[in-house]
Amino acid sequence: MQAELKNKILLHACCAICSGYPITLLKEMGYSPVVYFYNPNIYPESEYKKRLEAERILCQSLGCELIEGDYNPDEFYTVVKGLENEPEKGRRCDKCFELRLLKTAQLAKKSGINEFTTSIVISPHKNFQKLTEIGEKIAKDYNLLYKAIDFKKKDGFLKTNKIAKELNLYRQNYCGCEFSKYL
Repeated sequence: MQAELKNKILLHACCAICSGYPITLLKEMGYSPVVYFYNPNIYPESEYKKRLEAERILCQSLGCELIEGDYNPDEFYTVVKGLENEPEKGRRCDKCFELRLLKTAQLAKKSGINEFTTSIVISPHKNFQKLTEIGEKIAKDYNLLYKAIDFKKKDGFLKTNKIAKELNLYRQNYCGCEFSKYL
């Protein structure tokens, strides 16, 4: 029997592969997750469309509302200007995370959703503590709660990959931006 659902939580989804387990875990925790796909960093647009379509399939399969953010790569390039040569996991990535979590917090506030989190943290290549610091700072600015859940715990990365495989979701081979594509 499913737990009684708590308030909604806005889940920023970086891709369907990473958001499968977070959606199911949030539901198990009693939340009603609303997925927000906002990723202006993804390059090229054809890649963005593949990832968005996979997210649509996932959300439909898991019975979860999906909000599609605008695809405006200029927003990403503006915030990372001057950081193009930074290494992966460097300051460019931090700025990208800040942009996406900022837009997530703004949507949460506008929608009357008091909590938000991100599926980015499920990746073994991403720094949970760094993302938590960014999320909590932004949440404080908007009088919201950033729900710091390390979705990697309890085999989360394996579980999310199993969900993706079962649904035959598109699997990308780089983080998203053009700078990570050529590493």
